[in-house]
Amino acid sequence: MKILHTADWHLGKRLDRFSRIEEQIDVMNEIITIADDQNVDLILVAGDLFDAFNPAVDAVELFFKTVKRLSKNGTRPVIAIGGNHDSPDRIDAPDPLARECGIILIGYPQALIDPFTLEQFKITKSAPGFIELEINEIDFPIRILHTAFANEIRLKSYFGEDKETALNTILKTHWHDVAAMYCDESGVNVLMTHLYMNKRGTELLEEPEGEKPLKIGTADLVYTDCIPAQIQYTALGHLHAHHNIGTVEKPIVYASSPLCYSFSEAGQTKYVSILDIQPNQPATYQKIPLTKGKILARKTFNSVNDTVTWLSENKNALVEITLVSETFITADERKSIYQTHDGIVHLIPKVKTALADESEAKQINLNQNIHDLFQDYFKTKNANQAPNEELMHLFNEILNK
Repeated sequence: MKILHTADWHLGKRLDRFSRIEEQIDVMNEIITIADDQNVDLILVAGDLFDAFNPAVDAVELFFKTVKRLSKNGTRPVIAIGGNHDSPDRIDAPDPLARECGIILIGYPQALIDPFTLEQFKITKSAPGFIELEINEIDFPIRILHTAFANEIRLKSYFGEDKETALNTILKTHWHDVAAMYCDESGVNVLMTHLYMNKRGTELLEEPEGEKPLKIGTADLVYTDCIPAQIQYTALGHLHAHHNIGTVEKPIVYASSPLCYSFSEAGQTKYVSILDIQPNQPATYQKIPLTKGKILARKTFNSVNDTVTWLSENKNALVEITLVSETFITADERKSIYQTHDGIVHLIPKVKTALADESEAKQINLNQNIHDLFQDYFKTKNANQAPNEELMHLFNEILNK
């Protein structure tokens, strides 16, 4: 059978003042096309469905239109869990209606899904944090261990453990107990979670810039050795770059976000994972690149002319520009840059100056006139760079008002 694994949609996300909803519409359509072209049997969405606890109406509308189309009007199961950006109550609220469309929404860890039957598939077994599906024309069951996001304290309360018990011990015990009870070699066994997971003894993978961090030190870090041996594939969410932190035989995969959502992701290719899996066999998967959405570019230039030239040649991008120059850029220079491109998210001017020797730092003479005081103050805040004529003109205008 084939499973499509995706995550971190962040529907409704903005980049500063720029809405990404049109790009998200395009990339959701692309994911639907891939699912249909690959003829997948099951869809897994591993958390961060929305970017905010209270998403905008257009984000909610896009989500339900997307999962309905992915479910092929109830004939293909879609399982989506909550991430750290999602409100568990909001994810759970429409679940009874969503199930009629073949969509299973899981907002909380340890959620118990009532068994139900639709025309093309049914939930045959259920336990806290576990479901088993049977899909028509597939002659083996599909077992899904699911753990939606919660912080360390709430996770411990959901699992009925005291605060002193280590998080890894709690998760390992729960996952191993469930796997021992339900996950034998006669079916397919998958773990799905939105937690910060890393392989023990390896360098920590960086969380995305601007992302709500899941780890403080290593308190909320979950290690891959918690995963039961019966699990053939682990579908992760949270990190926005694609990673397989498992092995070729037992992949543990961050599928990636569908779009670049911060400038730390500039240049990354985004993917969905297509998993080919059978009982008692090593799982194999391929990552299929996503091509929709604007390029994010973080560029540094040494002149206004170079900046304008590059911007005029790269119109379909959202950009962060650092402009290094001998003096502060003027209003006319800033205007020419912004008129060249309508996707400038940040323009960061940096003035090249030799660092002043701390031993030569002088005290400001408070007996000077106001203009000299302002110039001395400005130098102390800008690496000994004096204000240009335009700034002094603005200062004079303020004084004369």
